[in-house]
Amino acid sequence: MRIDPGLQPREQLAVTVPSGAAAFPDLPAAVAERIGRSVAESRSEGTRRTYASAWRRFEQWCTAQGHTSLPAHPATVAAYLVGAADTIGPDGIRVYAPATLTKWVAAIAHHHHRTGHESPTGQEIVRATLSGIRRDYAAVGDRPRNPRAALLTSDILTIVTTARNTVTGWADAVLERRDTALLLMGFAGAFRRSELVGLEGADVTMHRHDGVHVQLRRSKTDQEGSGTVRALPFTHRHDSCPPCAYVRWAQVVAAFDTRGRPGVIRLLTTAGSFDTHVCRGAGPRTTLRMPLFRSIRKNGNLSETALSGAAVHKAVRRRAGQAGYDPALVNQLGGHSLRAGFVTQAFRNGADAHAIMRQTGHTTPEMVEVYARERTPLIGNAVTILGL
Repeated sequence: MRIDPGLQPREQLAVTVPSGAAAFPDLPAAVAERIGRSVAESRSEGTRRTYASAWRRFEQWCTAQGHTSLPAHPATVAAYLVGAADTIGPDGIRVYAPATLTKWVAAIAHHHHRTGHESPTGQEIVRATLSGIRRDYAAVGDRPRNPRAALLTSDILTIVTTARNTVTGWADAVLERRDTALLLMGFAGAFRRSELVGLEGADVTMHRHDGVHVQLRRSKTDQEGSGTVRALPFTHRHDSCPPCAYVRWAQVVAAFDTRGRPGVIRLLTTAGSFDTHVCRGAGPRTTLRMPLFRSIRKNGNLSETALSGAAVHKAVRRRAGQAGYDPALVNQLGGHSLRAGFVTQAFRNGADAHAIMRQTGHTTPEMVEVYARERTPLIGNAVTILGL
């Protein structure tokens, strides 16, 4: 919920209560404000931004068409969906996917509920219209799912090796250490982009038996913050060891947080060659409540703000392009390529869905099986034993 700063706390809450409810009690301003913050945080920040953007679009369309947006008539919402579904781009392809329309419907429902109005999206005309649009799309093959290409183990090794071999100075070394940690930790941990960029120094600890323990305070499937731990194990090879990649980047973060840019330069110009494991120890002490993965300025300074999800997406593409991957494939890559790659490689190596779920955090095997159907169609498939 977006709290309107022009309203008093009691008024902010009153708009979320249906008109037929009992009279709003006389609460202290501090209590009302605290309840308002809790209501606003009941959805993730990303969902709130998505809903706010979708609602603004609906409002603008209603204004242009002469319709009332709040409360909206169910027929208005149905007309809105049909108009979007029939929008064709310059390439002759429909601009909006069914999943996008579904998000818009959810945003309209959310805004109506938030302001104490009955949502029009639950009416049969809206549900039937959306269902008909999906069937129409499917019948002509428009807007098929276009998942990110998966990066497998061999790809990750090629990309990080190239990144290390092309370092030409200390500023390059800063970027290489961060990107290598992103790639190896993201792949081995099957992390979402939001999970990677949400990590703080206190969330990652060395474990003498397991390697690295990463505490996820919250995630897409754990919005209430129950928390979970993902282990990134020691590996035989030092150049593909996720704990080593973490230590090498954490050394840079710790040096910058304690001694600034001169400390980072000193660390990297005096560091020996990376020819053995560096993860067999307590690990560097990073600032506990600061982001682990941060943006890096052109002068090599680290930002104090967390790296964005878009920056992870760009880093994966940039490093794959640097490693010589075909531009057409690079355009299919993104931050999700690491998580998709973990699942794909695990299936190829014989892991079952439940073992994969232990690391990915998926809540149902059906979600994991989507990867099996799309990326490993021959695994466990009887077609391989036909004897042809």
